[in-house]
Amino acid sequence: MEIFIPHKTVSLIRSSYSKATAFVSFNLLLIINLVVSGMMITKSRGESTGTVGGIYVFGDSLVDVGNNNYLPLSLLRANLPYNGIDYQDKKPTGRFSNGRNAADFIAEKLELPTAPPYLRRRDNELYLKGVSFASGGAGILNTTNENLIKQTIPMPLQVNQFGRVREGLLKQMGDAGVQEHLSKSLFPIVFGSNDILRYFSEGSEQSKEYLPQQYVDLMVSTLKQLLKGIHGLGARKFLVVAIPPLGCAPKQRLKSKTDACDEEVNNWSKKYNDELTRMLPSLQLELGAFHYTYFDTYGVLLELIQNAAAYGFNNTKGACCGAGRLRAELPCTPLAVFCLNRSAHIFWDIFHPTEAAAHAAIDILFRGSGNYVFPMTIQQLIAL
Repeated sequence: MEIFIPHKTVSLIRSSYSKATAFVSFNLLLIINLVVSGMMITKSRGESTGTVGGIYVFGDSLVDVGNNNYLPLSLLRANLPYNGIDYQDKKPTGRFSNGRNAADFIAEKLELPTAPPYLRRRDNELYLKGVSFASGGAGILNTTNENLIKQTIPMPLQVNQFGRVREGLLKQMGDAGVQEHLSKSLFPIVFGSNDILRYFSEGSEQSKEYLPQQYVDLMVSTLKQLLKGIHGLGARKFLVVAIPPLGCAPKQRLKSKTDACDEEVNNWSKKYNDELTRMLPSLQLELGAFHYTYFDTYGVLLELIQNAAAYGFNNTKGACCGAGRLRAELPCTPLAVFCLNRSAHIFWDIFHPTEAAAHAAIDILFRGSGNYVFPMTIQQLIAL
C-alpha cells in the first residue's frame, strides 16, 4: 500500500512550514506508510482472509449445543449437572461438556455467534448467521441409536432440516441472494463416531448384519450421498471432521485391565477415516464447486494424549465427571463426582472432551498444521 501526496498538498506544506518541519512531516508520512503496509501483510497472514456468511453445523454430541433438549423422549441429553459447570451461569446447556464445545470455538475464531440449535425454533427466525442441526448420539445412518423411541436426529433428518431453513431464506432473499449467502457460509460435518461405537457395542444388531468392512463402506457411501444433498441445497465450503481414536475414550478403556486403548475400535475408526479421505477428492471431481478442509481429529487427539504436558494436561485416560474406575463406569449426572482441575483433563465424561481439550483441538485446526489439516487450511477455504 502506498500513500499518494498530491502536488498541491506538498506545495502547501512547503509554504506553511520551514524546510525542517517539512522534512520531519515527510518522514512521519513515510513511517505511517510502512506501518500500514506491515499491517496489511499481517492481515493477509491472519486467521481469516475472507468473510463467512454463516455457520451451518451438521453433527453429533461433539458439536451439539442443545438440540436434544427439545426431544422429549430422548435419553441422550446433557441437560443435567454437572454439565455446563464452567459455562455461563454454571448451568447445563445441552452441551456434552463442562463448558463450551468445538462449535463454540469455531464460531469464536470466525467472529460469529455460536449457531443456535435448530429445534429451539422461533417465529420468523431466518438463521442468517447459521444454525446447528447437531444432535447427541446422531449417526450417518438412520439406524444409529434409533430404537423404540426418538432419541436423536440422524444425519439424513438434519439434511432435511437444512432444506427447510433454505426455504425460509429463499422467501426473504430470493434465489440469487440465497446462492450467494450459502456459497460464503461454512458447513462443518462432524459424524461417524456413534456409528462405529454402535457397531462395536454389546449386542449390536449392525454387527450381526454387516462385516466391519461392509459397515465402514456403508457409512462412507451414505455420507457421500448426504454431502451431495447438502451441496445441492447450496453449500460449497465444507469442514469435514474425522473420527477421533474412539478406543482411547474412558468408556472404551474399561475393557482393558491396564486401562489401555481399545485397539479394535481404534483400527476401524482409522479405517473409516482412510476411506473418507479417499472419497472426498472423488466427490470434488464429481461436483466441481465442492471445496473442503479435512480435519484429522484422530491424529490431533493422539497428539494431545502423547504430548499432554505440552498442552497443559496431566490426565489422559480418565473422565473428569463420572463414577467408578476411570470415572467411566457411570455417566456424568448429579450422582457423579467431578474433578476440580478440569483444564488438566482431556476427557470430561465417558466419551467427550473437556472445554480445554476442545479449545486446544480448534487452535490446532486454525493454525493449519499440514499434518492434521488438508488439502487446504480453513483460512484458505474461507477465502475462496
